[in-house]
Amino acid sequence: MAVFARHMRRLGTENAFKLGDDIQRCVEMGMDVIRFNLGAPDFHSPAHLNRVAIRALEAGRAGYCDPAGILPFREAIADHVTRTRRIPVAADQVVVTPGAKPPIGYTLQSYVDEGDEVIYPSPGFPIYESWVRFVGATPRPLHLSPDRDFNFTADELAALITGRTKVIILCSPSNPTGGVLSREELAAIARAIRERGRPDLRIYSDEIYEQILFDGRRHESIASHAGMRERTVIASGHSKGFAMTGWRLGWAVLPTVEEARIFKRININIMSCVPPFLQEAGEAAYTDPRSADEVRRMVAAFEERRDWIVPALNEIPGVRCRVPKGAFYVFPDVSGMCARLGVHTAHLALPERVRRRTTPAGMLQMFLLYRYAVATMDRASFGRIGAGGQDFLRISIANGMEDIRRGVARIVRAADDVGGFHDFVTDQRRAPGGIFA
Repeated sequence: MAVFARHMRRLGTENAFKLGDDIQRCVEMGMDVIRFNLGAPDFHSPAHLNRVAIRALEAGRAGYCDPAGILPFREAIADHVTRTRRIPVAADQVVVTPGAKPPIGYTLQSYVDEGDEVIYPSPGFPIYESWVRFVGATPRPLHLSPDRDFNFTADELAALITGRTKVIILCSPSNPTGGVLSREELAAIARAIRERGRPDLRIYSDEIYEQILFDGRRHESIASHAGMRERTVIASGHSKGFAMTGWRLGWAVLPTVEEARIFKRININIMSCVPPFLQEAGEAAYTDPRSADEVRRMVAAFEERRDWIVPALNEIPGVRCRVPKGAFYVFPDVSGMCARLGVHTAHLALPERVRRRTTPAGMLQMFLLYRYAVATMDRASFGRIGAGGQDFLRISIANGMEDIRRGVARIVRAADDVGGFHDFVTDQRRAPGGIFA
């Protein structure tokens, strides 16, 4: 007999949060941890939006509301998407959710039957792979090549599309790589989907980083291309571009009103509704002109940090880092650093049951945390299927410049600490309950 249902074995997690237990242990040991693990802007939510929520709360607007979202907020979202994606969107196609994560699960639950195939980017947001496996679908990771700035070609996507492909997940700008699909690339991708996709195939377009683009780029959506609006679920929210992570304000634009009603029904079953006073601030984020100034100020800071950290990482022996085009992450290749420290050899020496649970980059991640108080994320945290042999770390630059400089300085020291890495692995293998025990 088992307490938990069998399908719970398929439910993954997001290691950026899971790593919190290790970070807390380091803090309890008196370590000053530089937290490069979470994608949470270090800016406060804009003051003018805070005041909107406070006034609404003081006015008593804290009760239940329409499970799809209050109408003024949905209208503001529809106007925003119509203007920025150049497609007609009505408020009754919009569903407000507690953050931009729920639409991932809603999409997989709504469209995918067991045995259907789902294509998703890898490396990519780990909840994609988690939900694909949880609903019993067949995962088809679309592996992103660093040689193409972590983008992919339409031909690579087309090769994965079969008669059983039900959902294709896209994310641009991308977490964790910072890759951005151009309008020309999206046009070719749209053409491949039109030619090879079944009529009921749906695209899940994760556009949560839509405001965070560098070097003068403008956001482009697959939904803007011929034949795609009728197939695409657009998902975004306020956590990243407006630094409102804890507000849990997200939304999805559905291809049809009928599909929006399904998402609304799932909202009713899970969380009833998003608090209306939060939604009023969410509306103001799109309608108050001061919001655009706040976004520009924040994106300029992220771009400045990117321009400092990429050259700094590339000066470290064994580290190669490409320049991201958007989001607020860098995704350096640390295979040379792993080789210098003996990480690959140490990984091969682990007992098989332990070796299956980690990767060389995962071992380096733990060494950086427990010995140098720098929290990063390894490649396998962004999709495990097919991640073997890829030694990358994700570093969030949603931190102040001082912390970024301190963190990189610690990585520089760690890159030469061969003896320290050997001692760390030895200690952890010997200790009862050690990471590599």
